[in-house]
Amino acid sequence: MKRHHFLYFLMLLTGLSGSVALAGPPGADGQDAVPLTPERAVAIALEGNPGLAKLAARAQALAEVPQQAGTLPDPVLSLSALNLPVDTFSLTQEAMTQMQVGIGFTLPFPGKLDLRAQAAEFEAKAAQFDVREMRLALVKNVRSTWWNLFFLDRALTIVQRNQAMLRDLARIAGAKYKTGQGMQSDVLLAQVELSKLLDIGISLEASRRIQAAALKALLDRPAMPRVSLPDQADEVLTPAPGIEALRMLALEARPVLFSQRNALEAARSRVALAEKDYYPDFKLGAAYGFRSGNNPNGSPRADMSSIAFSMNLPLFTDTRQDRALSQRKAEVLREEFGVADRRAQVLAEIEQALADYRAGQQQASLYKTGIIPQSRQMTASMHAAYQVNKADFLNLVRAQVTLYNYETQYWKALSSGWQAWARLEAAVGTAIPAGEPAIDKEKQQ
Repeated sequence: MKRHHFLYFLMLLTGLSGSVALAGPPGADGQDAVPLTPERAVAIALEGNPGLAKLAARAQALAEVPQQAGTLPDPVLSLSALNLPVDTFSLTQEAMTQMQVGIGFTLPFPGKLDLRAQAAEFEAKAAQFDVREMRLALVKNVRSTWWNLFFLDRALTIVQRNQAMLRDLARIAGAKYKTGQGMQSDVLLAQVELSKLLDIGISLEASRRIQAAALKALLDRPAMPRVSLPDQADEVLTPAPGIEALRMLALEARPVLFSQRNALEAARSRVALAEKDYYPDFKLGAAYGFRSGNNPNGSPRADMSSIAFSMNLPLFTDTRQDRALSQRKAEVLREEFGVADRRAQVLAEIEQALADYRAGQQQASLYKTGIIPQSRQMTASMHAAYQVNKADFLNLVRAQVTLYNYETQYWKALSSGWQAWARLEAAVGTAIPAGEPAIDKEKQQ
């Protein structure tokens, strides 16, 4: 019994270790063999993209600045030997000789620290919105690259299917030529068209390798083996909301707009700080001096204390403060133009992406519901007619090539539509529901 229990335990342990080996770590061959959906690709990119992590670390660093900028300068501790005679260096020879310890404080003019902290706070907020903007761009690039790759896979599948069909046509044409019912030119025509498709297949494979490399770079998976995509994808391009609704949504949600606005507020805070620089900063200090030796009457010498107050005098305002204020005002003007320019760019991105999406949607629908079924029906009819010598071989080949072009263009239109949708969501700054979207007024500031 003990032996049987031991064998059972050994088999169980072996099975568990095999299961762990099959699972493998993230990025192992077993994991990458799973078809990569757009959602999984986006999740991997958001988790491990080094560019996004770099920007997030920058935002985290800037978030630590405001409290530093709003804190008083550190006090200064001083140790001094005052009025020390150089002939003897004795501490008791002269009455004014003393060993002094002091502490000093720098006090900026009221309001300066608050303005420095305020400017740093706005810069930190702008950096946080930059991270959100980077996330949008990363998601857009991943989805666009994924759909490019999916289109190339479908195009390769269509090419391979048409290569098989042309081989069949070449075989049929060869058989007819041998029996005297066909012409040699039909065989040669089929072989030429087949060679063209082989050349197209080579180009598509090269393009696929390029797009796969781009996707692996976005996912930070350079060692990933061949990227495997699902055979099916969402072919329903839903109606898009109206342009005005998308514009309103973008003004409420697009991170880059809030980043630009916070940069503008930071510039305005620096203008107020430059105006404060016309006023002086203050220094306050206190010291205690220890004296050694005795007075002429024999009593011990008393210790001494000192209090000091000083401030800087802004005398060179024409070359320093005036120039600094002009600089800060120019920076505000730059940021104001930046806000207007960025807003115009966002609205243009929305309009362009929406136009591309609707074009892709209409083209994909036309190919799927009209052109491709009709072309397939015509090709099948001509194929059957050719086998009984009722159709010309050249027209049959043209019909087959035309069907191939239409099928490829359908997947191209569908891919372009989904890529435009990815650009549209990135331009708006959030996921877009079908139809008129309800604006989710998330607290942005």
